[in-house]
Amino acid sequence: MQIVLLSIILALLTSCSAHHNAVEDELLTLTVLGTNDVHGELLPDEYTGGLATFSGYVAAVRAARAADGGAVLLIDAGDMWQGTLESNLEEGAPIVEVYNALAYTAATIGNHEFDFGPVGELAIPAGPEDDPRGALRQRVAEANFPVLSANIVDQATGKLVDWDNVVPSVMVEAVGVKVGIIGLITAHALQTTIAANGVGLEIAPLADAIVREATGLRAQGADIVIVTAHAGSHCSEVDDPFDLTSCNLDGEIAKVANALPSGLVDHIIAGHVHKPMAHVINGIAVTASYSNTYAFDRVDFTIDRLAGRVVDRKIFPPQINCPAYFVANNECAWVANKTDLVTPASYEGFPVEAMPAVLEIADRAKAHAAVIKAESLGVTLDRPFDLAGNPDSLLGNLFTDALLDGADADIAIHNVSGGIRAILPAGEVTFGRVFEAFPFDNRIAVIELSGTELRQIIFAQIKGQSRLAGFSGMRVSVDCDDGAPDIEMVLSDGRVIADGDRIRIVANDFLAMGGDDILTPAMPAGGFEYADNMPLSRDLLVQWFKKRGGHITAADFDSKTRRRWNIAESCAL
Repeated sequence: MQIVLLSIILALLTSCSAHHNAVEDELLTLTVLGTNDVHGELLPDEYTGGLATFSGYVAAVRAARAADGGAVLLIDAGDMWQGTLESNLEEGAPIVEVYNALAYTAATIGNHEFDFGPVGELAIPAGPEDDPRGALRQRVAEANFPVLSANIVDQATGKLVDWDNVVPSVMVEAVGVKVGIIGLITAHALQTTIAANGVGLEIAPLADAIVREATGLRAQGADIVIVTAHAGSHCSEVDDPFDLTSCNLDGEIAKVANALPSGLVDHIIAGHVHKPMAHVINGIAVTASYSNTYAFDRVDFTIDRLAGRVVDRKIFPPQINCPAYFVANNECAWVANKTDLVTPASYEGFPVEAMPAVLEIADRAKAHAAVIKAESLGVTLDRPFDLAGNPDSLLGNLFTDALLDGADADIAIHNVSGGIRAILPAGEVTFGRVFEAFPFDNRIAVIELSGTELRQIIFAQIKGQSRLAGFSGMRVSVDCDDGAPDIEMVLSDGRVIADGDRIRIVANDFLAMGGDDILTPAMPAGGFEYADNMPLSRDLLVQWFKKRGGHITAADFDSKTRRRWNIAESCAL
């Protein structure tokens, strides 16, 4: 009897185990890897892993999914190719090559995809024969993956742009489910690129475009809808996806997520603001992963294979794109010396090893740029020139001083927050280091304003204190004790600027065409008039370094004791 009873128990246990394994076999994982604001980073550098390192993480995840029967989707949220000399020398072509080698599923267009203008050396059209979107259109046509844009509208037709390989959305199939993917760009796209390259376009509202496309995708049977949006917000804490207390819910993508009908969208891959997100907003997984390949984001969807539906979802914090770790302290070894003891990174149980095809493309681009990057400009810095204390930072002050020194103007103004992309380290200054800090091909522009118009610009700046412009040749003092701001503007020679004075200002064509809305409070209806044959602001800085030569000390550009911006606490608007 005992033998019979034991046999029955063993049979039941075996049956339960078989049932459990069958249930597990029915559940598959669809991993969605997201990138944003890659900005041309190909190889590891200080605090960036580059696309070469990222390719190793992609290979590791694909190996893990191949082992368990799942699948991987790889999606980018824009600003792919503008930002490094290796990429910019070929107007982004190496990045598209790498994305093709990585087999991206889809990508969207970012505002800096417009920066290269026509194909070739021109950054903006010189005549009607020049296509202001020539380089962009050439790059997207080379992509082996769809490039998505559901809200860039051609003003001439009133319809979405009709460019080769650009569609508003796409449907793909993976692990038995249909996935719809929609691409969008920030509403501020045309104000955050070179205006001449966006002429004839307008940006439709993001939420409306999502609803239109997502509704159509659901009608076509989409089980999952993903939005890849070059628009963002940020959260300072990313450990708990349901804790929104550290999140800016007034940020563009957070407001868009909250405006969508419940259940219409499953996941938004965001970007543009270079900040992290790994949260649930209005039931939607919203992710973003800093910028310049520092990290990537990930969401895993658990799929019931037999039912063909999503049964679970896991949101990961941004994963640092680290190639190796120091043995001594387990900190990331972004770029290690041969004598350093490091252990290579691993992920999902597989080693992180760069894909050979990606390395070949990256190394070729690196070799192309190496000689140009290594050019010495004949000066050394006694310490790093950084952006601490913006707008009165060492690097911001140095650049605006150089800009003013090289132009026939009274004042220099620059968008030091956003317009400068890296610090200048201590030691020898090379062209490559300058290019990293100033990757944009903006030309200087000299305009003339009245004292009243300049005051309007300063007043608008005070109202948006988070991103004040930097300047040289002037000190500004603002007092709000009586309610309305009292603004005093004093030139370097001590003259107080009166409302009727005429002031020559050197900026760049990005600002002169409305970029970052810095000069727009004084912009005439037809726009500012300025010469379009002026040198690049970066080249002007290079020439300034060469002319100055020798040793440059931080003390010469430290304005802590004589600040250029002086805003009273009573002006906290």
